[in-house]
Parts: sequence; C-alpha cells; structure tokens
Amino acid sequence: MEPADNVSPRVARSQAPSSGFIRRAVIDVGTNSVKLLVAEVSGRSIQPVIERSEQTRLGRGFYETHRLQPAAIAHTARAVAGFADKARELGAAATRVIATSAARDATNSGELIIAIQTASGLPVEIISGEQEADWVFRGVVSDPVFAGQPLLIVDVGGGSTEFILGEGDHQQFRRSFPLGTVRLMEQLPRADPPSAAEWERCRATVRNFLDQQVRPAIESELRSFASRAVQLVGTGGTTSIMARIELGLQKFDRDRIEALRLSREQVRRQRERLWSLPLAERKGIVGLPEDRADVILTGVPVYEALMEQFDFPDLRVSTRGLRFAALMEEGEE
Repeated sequence: MEPADNVSPRVARSQAPSSGFIRRAVIDVGTNSVKLLVAEVSGRSIQPVIERSEQTRLGRGFYETHRLQPAAIAHTARAVAGFADKARELGAAATRVIATSAARDATNSGELIIAIQTASGLPVEIISGEQEADWVFRGVVSDPVFAGQPLLIVDVGGGSTEFILGEGDHQQFRRSFPLGTVRLMEQLPRADPPSAAEWERCRATVRNFLDQQVRPAIESELRSFASRAVQLVGTGGTTSIMARIELGLQKFDRDRIEALRLSREQVRRQRERLWSLPLAERKGIVGLPEDRADVILTGVPVYEALMEQFDFPDLRVSTRGLRFAALMEEGEE
C-alpha cells in the first residue's frame, strides 16, 4: 500500500480521532522509500488519515559492499524526521518506526539507527524477513473482501519480496526472498531506452530466481489447494502503480485500485510498453510517479514471470499490508 504520488486524498479534517479509535502512526523505512501511514485504529479496523511516501533510495550502492551509504542514510533520516513531525501535527498518540530489507542486511545498520534517532527522537525497529511477511499477510487479510479464499500474497519491495500463502487468518507458508526492485536495478544496469538484450537478461534473471528459489519452497504448498483456485494478490508500490497506470489515475484512489483485476495480458502489455520507452517518456505515463519511472522496470517483470510460471490468470491489488498490520499489532499490545 503506497500512494505513489506521496499524498493520499484522505487527509484529516481535524486533529481529533473518531470516537472509539486511537490515532497512531507508522513510518516504514524501506530499501527504496520511506513511507508514512497515520490512521485511526480500533482492533483490526484501520482508517487511514494520511499516507505519504518519499523516495530516499537507502539501497543505492548497497549490494556490492552491504554498507549503507552516508548520503542515503542522511536523506532517510531527514525523511523520517519530517514524517514524525507530520504525525505529531495530526495528533498521533504514538509513532512507530520500522525498517526492512536494506537495514536488516547492512553491516552498518547502527549508523542508520543513530541517524534516525538523532533526527526524529524516535527508536527504530529493524524487523526480520519473517516478521515482514507475517505483517504483509495480516494487513492484506484485514480487508473482508478476501475472507474465505486461499491467497498467495506477494509484496515486491526494493530489497526483498515476501511470499505468503494462506486462508482466513491461517498462514500456510511465508518467506522473505532476496529479490527486489532496487536490488535488480543495481544488478542489471540498462541503457536508456533499454535494449532487447537487456530485457532478456532481466527476464532470465527473474525466471531463474523463481524456478530455483521460490518454486521448490512453495510448489507443494500450492498443490494442497488444488481443488480451489488460489487468488494471486500483489501489495506494495509496484502493484498500486500498475493499477494506476491501467486505470489512468493521476492520484491514488484506494477503492478503484482494489476493485481492479489485472489480467496476465494486461501485465505483459504494461511491461512491454515500459521497457520500450526512454526514462523521459516513462515519466510522462499517467499513474507512474516520475521518481518511480526507473525502478518500475524491475518490479513489473516479477509479477509477469510469477503469473506465467505459476499459471495465475489475474492479479488482485491490495493497498494494505505491512504498515496496516504494524498499527494493528501496536493496538493489541
């Protein structure tokens, strides 16, 4: 769930939460961007007040050395501090800061923690891949539309991708894999526009990863639902952007995004279009934020390959996930 234009249309009308709800905030420090969710929380009910995202590219230059770069750390700390101020302005009773793939893999994650704490005054929780996958699932299934159906939920992030298979509140399989949009972008440099050979290299890299890493882990679990179709659900920035492109949405619109089913053919056509254009032209595509016009090239192919290799006819999009669950858990404590 990421309003890729950085601001949700659901802005608070007042500082006070609704009766029976507590206003809380979570700031998610990812490999590609820092994201804020301020919401009114009551049990499993999450009513977003404001959602924002700022791209800081914490993972830039990371995968060769496994060290976070000073400029990326500083940019990330400033973004967190700004979002913490916004949460206080909106009357959040508590603000939680969580960090994911790049932070947990870095040899110098302590530098990031100190920078964020100094800038914002808030402690940082670096969560495991297992915890991230758990929260992705719990956030998505808080939407009653998915009740009673087996789901394969996939969250393609900047540094990792979470795969969770389950039904209702039960998770049959969950795992975080080292596959992500920024990770792939750094591994697979491209010309502008990308060449056909560069696309084939990206396609082969993603397909090989799914065949060698994901399929052996999940195929037998998928077979246990053989009598019923498993619905593929994508959550995170890539799928929200794919939905916005398909719908021609200038702004984030949760209801329209979540009502859409992207067919395998629609996903393929999007990927073909994106890979055929130079960066300057991609920046003009309605629904694609300019600061995501580079990294989208390594996000869409993951879903395309997944749908092809596991024979999923369509992709549902959820705008809920990690941050929704982080707020729900905080409310349960």
